[in-house]
Parts: sequence; structure tokens; C-alpha cells
Amino acid sequence: MQIGWYPGHMKKARELINDLIKNIDLVVEILDARLPQSSANPVLQELRGRRPFIRVLNKEDLADPTVTKAWKNYFEQEEGVKALPLTAKNRSAAASLQKLCRKLVPKLGKPGRPLRVMIVGIPNVGKSTLINTLAGKKIARVGDKPAITTCHQQIDLRNGILLADTPGLLWPNLEDQEGAQRLAASGAIGENAYDQVAVALFALNTLVKDYPQRLKERYKLADLDVETSELLATIGSKRGCLVAGGEVDTRRAAELLLRELRGGKLGRISLETPSQPRQSDTL
Repeated sequence: MQIGWYPGHMKKARELINDLIKNIDLVVEILDARLPQSSANPVLQELRGRRPFIRVLNKEDLADPTVTKAWKNYFEQEEGVKALPLTAKNRSAAASLQKLCRKLVPKLGKPGRPLRVMIVGIPNVGKSTLINTLAGKKIARVGDKPAITTCHQQIDLRNGILLADTPGLLWPNLEDQEGAQRLAASGAIGENAYDQVAVALFALNTLVKDYPQRLKERYKLADLDVETSELLATIGSKRGCLVAGGEVDTRRAAELLLRELRGGKLGRISLETPSQPRQSDTL
């Protein structure tokens, strides 16, 4: 099943960002540290121009720390770009982001000369959570479903920094289907847009290849040298995902695996590394 998800409000979001960015001094893109490239929006490279650019690697507490370090080094090879791993709920990490913003634009952020920062990101990467942490109170809506933020708002942090919050923005054509599978596995794409079993099998392939021991320990598996469909069935059987007659409910097993993967139950796992090119880069 081809994954293609682009709700109508996202086209408006692109137009909105294109208009708002004219009055912005610095752009902050929130990425999922487990899949930084797949959760990055190539549209922003075009829209930001020469403005300083911070790539926040959010949910770093769920990602493989060695891989996250590699991503930080990878992104910072680009001129004008800094990368900052953090967890959105952590106040000290949010303070580090403000400090970095001021460092990149030192002439602003003072009385009468506010530093105007645009916060952008695809759905469900923790953008609203980070904004609430920066503000020290609940301002942006937070949820575990994608596309919670649907309109623009400006937030005054009352310290010389003005935040422009924008709707979750995803590119209109998911040509990189491996990236789309990673996004679906992370929960960034609406459930109606993909086959949960297919995405769970994709995730299992990654886990077998990169984190076999974590997989064995979590689900008490003795042998991973089998088809991923058989592996998913074994996991479902062990976790009681059964229907009448003792048959495995494959969809329930897939839901369980994806839920536990997203919740960090298998440990700190990254779904891609800087050495993995996007399909669109190889076409």
C-alpha cells in the first residue's frame, strides 16, 4: 500500500509559512531524533533562505544516543545550521534552545528589538510540547495524534523572544516510501493512511537488522532467522493477541509492536542513520 497523506490544511500551512517567514529572524525545525531525515521537511530549505536554522532533535531520550550524535554532526556540516538534541518536556533543554537562538542572532532579543523565531515541524514530532515548555505554561494544544495544530499563533516569551507557531507541515508527495514507512512507524502519519501490519513488518525488519538483542529480550524470542510475518505472529501469540480458535490477530499484534516501539519499550532505538540516503536522492 502506497502511503500518501496530505490533509487539506497542510497546503494552507505551506502558504502561511511562506508568508510569515518574511518577518522571521531564525527558523527552528523540530525533528524526531529517531528519524531526523525522514521527519525533516525539504520545503523549508527553500523557504528559509539564508536565515539561521536550528534543527531540534526531539525525543532524544527515545533515540540511540550514538546515532543521534552522528546526526548532529551530519546536519552541522551545512552552513548556518545548528542541531540540538533534546526532550521537549525538559525545561533545561528548552532553556538551551533559547540560549542557542540568542547566540545565532546576538543583535536581537533585547528591549525594542525582539528576536522573531518561527517554530515548524511535521505533525506529532513534539512541536506543541516544546512551545509549552518554552512558555512555561500550556499555550499550544498537545496530543498523541498527528495534525493537532491547525492555525498560526504568536507567543511572547517576555524575554525578548517572539515565537511564531505554525501548523504541522508535511510535503505533499511522499515519494520516499521508506521514509514514509518510518514516519508511520513513529506515529507522525494518520492511521487511516497506511496499513498497520505492513508498517509493523517494516519496523520489525529494522529491529532485526539493527537491534536484534532488544527484540529478543522484549518478546522472549529465541530465533530471529525467520520471515518477519512469522516473527510478528510469534510476538502476537506471546502477548495474547488471539481470536477465537487460538489464531493470532495480526492487526492487534502490529498495533502492539508499534505502540511499544513508539513508547520506548524496546529501549532507545533509531530508525535511520546519516549513512542511509533517501530514495529521492538515489532516483
